Amino acid sequence: MATPAAGPMTEQEALGTTGYDYMDIEPCAKYNVLQLMAQLLPPLYALVFGVGLLGNAMVVVILIKYRRLSVLTNIYLLNLAISDLLFLVTLPFWIHYAQQDQWVFGHDMCKLLSGLYSMGLYGETFFIILLTIDRYLAIVHAVFALRARTVSFGIISSFVTWVLVVLVALPEIIFFRAQDEQGHSACVSLYPEGDVYAWKHLYIVKINVLSLVLPLLVMVVCYSGIIKTLVRCPNRMKYKAIRLIFIIMVVFFIFWAPYNLVLFLHAFQMTFFETSCERSNQLDVAVMVAEVIAYTHCCVNPVIYAFVGERFREHLRHFFRQHVAVCLGKRIRFCPSETRERASSASPSTMEQELSFIF
Repeated sequence: MATPAAGPMTEQEALGTTGYDYMDIEPCAKYNVLQLMAQLLPPLYALVFGVGLLGNAMVVVILIKYRRLSVLTNIYLLNLAISDLLFLVTLPFWIHYAQQDQWVFGHDMCKLLSGLYSMGLYGETFFIILLTIDRYLAIVHAVFALRARTVSFGIISSFVTWVLVVLVALPEIIFFRAQDEQGHSACVSLYPEGDVYAWKHLYIVKINVLSLVLPLLVMVVCYSGIIKTLVRCPNRMKYKAIRLIFIIMVVFFIFWAPYNLVLFLHAFQMTFFETSCERSNQLDVAVMVAEVIAYTHCCVNPVIYAFVGERFREHLRHFFRQHVAVCLGKRIRFCPSETRERASSASPSTMEQELSFIF
């Protein structure tokens, strides 16, 4: 089954297609872990899928409907939402995989879904980094930002970022394939023989560097400069902005640090621990729990990066008044008519205001 970051906790390293851990000298039964996965993961990932799909889809709809892609920040927001959606659309397939313990979607779908899954996760991280740098330039180097933060730069930088995302996810696309073993079909990563351990360890190091170390380093540097600038500038919104900055950093760390740490310990367990079946099973469960926490970050992204924006909330309220309330009013007789009137009389100038963050 899939390795970490290329499919939810159905790891070839942890479970294998035979129910044994490849890292153990003695065969280590994983049936209890498999049963736990089959029971817990489908409902949890179904919840992540539903909430994340709704939130990110609303971000895309609002950004496109009100045509505010002339703002650099919104270009990055749109790409962030698309990254989350790429990841989310693969979840139903992994849910089925966890329930049935069989890969029934074929070789091409195994490669495609593994690639989309990795592209979604790496894309999310990279565009969070771009959003952080964008905020830093807009606040700390405002004069330079007026010249640099253009739509053309946003389009070019987004294109370059997606190229990097594809290159980073390329190993998952190349090495993942559907495989049948003793009547058991699995979507697994098959690295070159003789270099399996090296590839797997390199893979885990890559995940830790790109999805935790690099974004945290950028956040610390950029947000430190932002806070210093806001403290010096007399602005009534600065305290709310500083609070939001800390929330962004703390939430990112809480969601991603446990996952990356557990993946690292799982991959290098023979280095850090004495080899034992009990320890291996404990790490499998730890990866599963940390994975659920990490993947729910795509549900939080719309709240942190969009819904906290005052202008975005205005557009969201207008969207629901104009479409949802009006639609309900036509079908439900007791729906107040003034709701429809307010929706139809919404000021067009509201739609022309710039989508922005709270600071």
